[in-house]
Amino acid sequence: MTQQTCLHSQHVALGGRMVDFAGWDMPLHYGSQVDEHHAVRQNCGLFDVSHMCAVDVTGAQATDFLRHLLANDVAKIDAGRAMYSCMLNPEAGVVDDLIVYRLGEQNYRIVVNAGTAEKDLAWMQSQVSAFTAEVRQRRDLGVLALQGPQAADVLASAGLPAQLTAAAQALKPFRCVAADERLLGRTGYTGEDGFEMVLPLAELPAVWEALIQAGVQPCGLGCRDTLRLEAGMALYGQDMDDSVNPLIAGLGWTIAWEPVERDFVGREALTTVRAEDSRPRMVGLLLEGRGVLRAHQAVHAEAGVGEITSGGFSPTLQRSIALARVPAGTSGTVEVEIRNKRVPARVVKYPFVRHGQAQIEL
Repeated sequence: MTQQTCLHSQHVALGGRMVDFAGWDMPLHYGSQVDEHHAVRQNCGLFDVSHMCAVDVTGAQATDFLRHLLANDVAKIDAGRAMYSCMLNPEAGVVDDLIVYRLGEQNYRIVVNAGTAEKDLAWMQSQVSAFTAEVRQRRDLGVLALQGPQAADVLASAGLPAQLTAAAQALKPFRCVAADERLLGRTGYTGEDGFEMVLPLAELPAVWEALIQAGVQPCGLGCRDTLRLEAGMALYGQDMDDSVNPLIAGLGWTIAWEPVERDFVGREALTTVRAEDSRPRMVGLLLEGRGVLRAHQAVHAEAGVGEITSGGFSPTLQRSIALARVPAGTSGTVEVEIRNKRVPARVVKYPFVRHGQAQIEL
């Protein structure tokens, strides 16, 4: 039996094609995944991502706890800022990737992935016992993502308190504002401007309806994946998991190595991996022949064989693109095995698209 968000009836009424995603009955699209993709790149789109889970971390040692739990260092951010981080196991595998919002000196809200929520909470609870801190699941909150170049203007139509809306519209990227259980962060997963809105479940239907009535395109999870791939953003379960460390997932930039005395979970194992020059690297690929790049296709390079972790057709670039884990030193042209044929692809630096503009030479 799949779970449903509080907006399930709205998705069905809008003609959403519903699919099972991580145990949740969610809209894949509302008629055209490509149209929804372009709406976010060119105007504005709205996603229900309430299957994801908000978690509050509070208490006298909440900061100490998160500095132990996460590979990035929450001490680097002040109240009103957000941070992306990986949460690791002792072997440095990624338990989950998440965004943590700092709301006060010892007050944080974290949003974790839907498919990993139970595992994440169990891991957090197992680690928090040594600290004076509390981990509290917030299934009474839901999450909407308003994304696109017009997001800031459209936000005024959401029906939220005017003071909160004005404060959110003035935010810089990766800042947040919170009031009365509502949190608005200028964050997202599409490579566009936008807001992640963590709101009480009772308010979500009215905010959703208000934005749809204002002309915002409802978007399903299908275009969320093509948008994040174009933006070069990693997807848990494909580009990383419990057996993959952030250094080979292309997420080394999220590790705070300083100060050296901060002993976060996974640090010892990561330090060993860091010293290995021969470790695989994450690269972008642009297909130069016919076909579509897909996850798990083999990548043949002079240095050895790698694998595509995420791939697909880019609606913005009108080309097939991918993220791939390849042997160290791979560059130039490689060959991807598509249906038992080797097709040439060019190694490129990602992101592929940012703020609607191509970031690579086609």
